[in-house]
Amino acid sequence: MNYLQHTEELDGKAYLPEEPVIFLKADSALLNNGKPFFVPHWAERFDYEAELVVRICRLGKGIPLRFAHRYYDAVTVGIDFTARDLQEKVRNGGMPWTICKGFDGSAAIGQWREVGDVWTDRSFRLDINGQTVQQGCSKDMLFSVDSIVSYLSKFFTLRQGDLVFTGTPVGVGPVHIGDHLEGFIDGERVLDFFCR
Repeated sequence: MNYLQHTEELDGKAYLPEEPVIFLKADSALLNNGKPFFVPHWAERFDYEAELVVRICRLGKGIPLRFAHRYYDAVTVGIDFTARDLQEKVRNGGMPWTICKGFDGSAAIGQWREVGDVWTDRSFRLDINGQTVQQGCSKDMLFSVDSIVSYLSKFFTLRQGDLVFTGTPVGVGPVHIGDHLEGFIDGERVLDFFCR
């Protein structure tokens, strides 16, 4: 819930969340090196959600906002796969999102690009079968990368190698067997895999 238009897309009205919406994915959710996403059989619809992902580079707890940029060193495009029909069921029941967001293979990530000393706004997009389906830019985030890192560190000790997905822009939709997904940062392809 980090882009205004996506809040409207998901909930029928645009709104500003008071705090970032947080959920966790197990390490078994990680899908990298161009490996295919095998569409599970236990739900009806699996949606793609393209996001900027940052890599934590040092141990941190209670990180002040002004120092948050020191705790991540690389960025890529990731896909937060969501079992959408299951998510609607658990949201309506007030239950956690763990099984609809954190299942095996649900966190596809691309190749890393170094951030450098200062974060600059990053544009990104997702193409499926050669057609652009999502576009976003970090300047449009409701919560900046630094504010997300600082916020998370209030509750969790961030460790080197942790990955932080930063939210998806408008345009989420279902994937199908045979789909070819490609993710780009500032026009450079960093993510490339198929659904099987």
